Amino acid sequence: MFQRVSISNTCCSFRLPIHQRSLFPQKERKRKSDTEDWRGQQGNVQPFSDEDSSIETLSHCSSLSERTSAAEEAGETEEMAQEDFQYKLKVYIDSTVDKSAKTRQGALDGLKTAMATKILYEFISERRMTITDSIERCLKKGKGVEQCAAASLACLLCIQLGSGIESEEVFKTLKPIFKTILNDGAANIQARQACATSLGLCTLVAEDDIMDVYATMECFESLFTHSYVREDGSRPSVNPQTTQLHTNALLSWALLLTICTGSHIRAIVQKHLAKLPRLLENDDVNMRIAAGETIALLFELIRDVDPEFDYDDWEQLCEQLNALATDCNKHRAKTDKRKQRSVFRDVLKAVEEGDFQSETIRFATERMVIDSWVKKRTYDAFREFVGSGMNYHLQANEFIRDVFELGPPMLIDSAALKAMKSSRLERHLYNAAAFKARTKARNKFRDKRVDVGEF
Repeated sequence: MFQRVSISNTCCSFRLPIHQRSLFPQKERKRKSDTEDWRGQQGNVQPFSDEDSSIETLSHCSSLSERTSAAEEAGETEEMAQEDFQYKLKVYIDSTVDKSAKTRQGALDGLKTAMATKILYEFISERRMTITDSIERCLKKGKGVEQCAAASLACLLCIQLGSGIESEEVFKTLKPIFKTILNDGAANIQARQACATSLGLCTLVAEDDIMDVYATMECFESLFTHSYVREDGSRPSVNPQTTQLHTNALLSWALLLTICTGSHIRAIVQKHLAKLPRLLENDDVNMRIAAGETIALLFELIRDVDPEFDYDDWEQLCEQLNALATDCNKHRAKTDKRKQRSVFRDVLKAVEEGDFQSETIRFATERMVIDSWVKKRTYDAFREFVGSGMNYHLQANEFIRDVFELGPPMLIDSAALKAMKSSRLERHLYNAAAFKARTKARNKFRDKRVDVGEF
């Protein structure tokens, strides 16, 4: 029924019509043989052989070796970067004794930036005496800005070394110089301001004798008490730069109050609590704020020591604080008034009710709650020197974590940290939902308002 037909290779070939042949180049019009065409189409589905298996195994091994080599190269790159960074630090240390004041200033700033943004304990501990000698030389022979940078570097050095023998040795060398500059009325005023701040924090970190702490506090008292309004109501004539010096001394004095014993706090309250409100009448807004926060700190400390503490001029003090919290004097700048009102509302609550407006600090996957004036004064003191690197030090600096009772550092790699963070879309959706809920609440409140007509 069916007739077998044999088809040869020649029967399978065909030719394009003449009018279409010119569309293709001459070499492409040549027809490949059927064998070559079949090999080209079927090359990927040929039978699997042992030789091919060995080739595939070799390809997997090569890809694994490539990944391993990439990891090794990344490790080598990181190690080289670390070596370059340490080389730069060595150059900075050597440049602190350069003849050029500009070079010394740049070296001090470079060391400050490095210590504020990284943990360099091992590198610094091996060279702490060299760095200390450089700071001492810059404080004694430098001028103005260079002395300020050296004083700040001394604090960062103590923060890096932590509370121990190493930082104590550093501080014993630098403390006499700090006090000499601080008490020298002929010294540069900016250097005196920097030494007032640095001496307070270095004492908190590295001082091992509480009696020396009290002696340093008396040194600060001899400065800021000159800004007290006299009993007859007259105000001392103090220029703005000297007022800033007294403000720094007051803040450092308040910082050291946080580590005083209960008996010494009682003595301080009897001596200064009745006089500190005189600083609230100062013309400088920073001095008024520093005085208000110090008063709130003193009330918190004395109430911890003596829960039944009663202040004689309590009502008068509250009236004075309330006046500052609602200050509307037109001769003062708007920014100063806004800042002052915010601070003194909290100070008034602390004096009247013993409350504190808590604040949450988030860093990496952790958070720290500032829930007292003691913790706030300590946090502000460290942040003044560390700056934008404060969150990193809260995460990795063992000494600072011990100060704020955060426990040992949590070691989390970058991949895990990235996985724990919420995506951008999730944050957007959360913010949109919060905005919608807030809008509804406000609209509901507006609907409940009643227009007051004429009766």
